[in-house]
Amino acid sequence: MIFINPKTDYAFKKIFGSSKSKDILISFLNALVYEGNPTIADLEIINPNLPPQVEGLKDSYLDVKAKLNDGTLVIIEMQVINVQSFGKRVFYNAAKTYALQLPAAAGYRMLKPVIALTITDFEMFPNRAEFISRFVYKEVKSNFTYPENDMDLVFVELPKFTKEIEQLSTLADKWTYFMKNARNLTAVPETMDRVPEIHQAFEIANQAQLSSEELAALERREQFIYDQQGAIIKAVQDGIEQGIEQGIEEGKRQEKLAIARQLLSVLDDETISQTTGLSVEEIANLRTE
Repeated sequence: MIFINPKTDYAFKKIFGSSKSKDILISFLNALVYEGNPTIADLEIINPNLPPQVEGLKDSYLDVKAKLNDGTLVIIEMQVINVQSFGKRVFYNAAKTYALQLPAAAGYRMLKPVIALTITDFEMFPNRAEFISRFVYKEVKSNFTYPENDMDLVFVELPKFTKEIEQLSTLADKWTYFMKNARNLTAVPETMDRVPEIHQAFEIANQAQLSSEELAALERREQFIYDQQGAIIKAVQDGIEQGIEQGIEEGKRQEKLAIARQLLSVLDDETISQTTGLSVEEIANLRTE
């Protein structure tokens, strides 16, 4: 079997945000937000439609949105590329979701909590070893939680998850392994297949179940992501090379300046200039230091 890559926006929404995905999403959220406890009994997936089959940045950020049975709103996003100010965007989207739920003239008591679950294919917090992080409002000194703590930010950093299949113990382990490795598997691991919702997720992710149009859309999305990652890597490499070149040139210049300073007391400015390659003006500036 060949499975689609759940880290692409199109596949992610097909697996977790379609009309057939409710049980899958409940298990996924219970695992990653509620430490495997069966906290969520029911939910409604909001706008359970597939993302548009159009390439480009404008449709590359698509959330799965759901309303839990207690009214809590959940937005889930899979992010592959670490774009500038991504952390601010996560916070903004959560705050916007919280604010826009209040109808005109409605009281603040109508507001329901918002959970923003973000899965990243890069490290958000390099100095933290755990792959799941959860942020809430707390008092700085005494660390007690804000009474109306209605907004949680939960992050799952896939690169930090390094367990092998035989090491999977929790439901969070199994779902994270699915997110990180499904594309590279050719069969459903037995330990994961025992979880009905993960079995169902693998069934949806099986390429054999997709139409030629869906496969073409997925290939375009993956190619778009690879192109963006390649552009970022090249930009970083170019920056490093440019920095090295600039560093070498600056090192040579500093060496010339050091030699010139040693010659100030024995040679005139023009002779020092000819000896070091510095301009006469630069030598004159050294004399005024």
